[in-house]
Amino acid sequence: MTRPWREWPDWSDRPCIVVASGPTAATARLERAKGKARVLVVNEGWRLCPWADALYAHDFAWWACASPTAFSGLKIAGDPRAGAEFGADGVRWVRIRHGDDRICLDTVGEIGSGGNSGFQALNLALGFGARRIALVGFDMTLDRGVHWHGRHQRGLKNPTETVVALWRKRLDAVAESIARAGAEVINASPHSALTAYRKAPLEDLWTS
Repeated sequence: MTRPWREWPDWSDRPCIVVASGPTAATARLERAKGKARVLVVNEGWRLCPWADALYAHDFAWWACASPTAFSGLKIAGDPRAGAEFGADGVRWVRIRHGDDRICLDTVGEIGSGGNSGFQALNLALGFGARRIALVGFDMTLDRGVHWHGRHQRGLKNPTETVVALWRKRLDAVAESIARAGAEVINASPHSALTAYRKAPLEDLWTS
């Protein structure tokens, strides 16, 4: 798979870990990936992995409340208002194809929606050219809680069972198209409800 987004980072040199907000992210021991994998964190995931290569968050409300100025990696927003207002802090903006639940690689800086930031972050990693990707914190069930950091406060939305079921369906649905694009995705999220990705320990990303 060639790297389609030449104006963005080139992550074709090593595996990639996408860290979503499911409860299992808190026990992933991400420090083992230092020097072995690129790391893209979603929302509050930068607190688990402050040395990550990039941070992605869609919602403007999150950027307005969180203001992760201590994070020195690449910051990417899915809401153009965040890119405009917080651009001085190095926040870049990607365009979301709302209503499009496919992985989008045909246009630089555009990604599929999937209805959630985890899906969008996975699309970003593929756009950066990552060929082997591990999913961490993609629990896609509320059986063990909403997020690893608890419920969002200050007016930010928290998922319901109905919403999570839609996220799960959309992520599973793109597994075949990801494989056709020449990429492999493993699910390193214990207790994940996703079914379309091979479950494996995180270390499999760089040892197998």
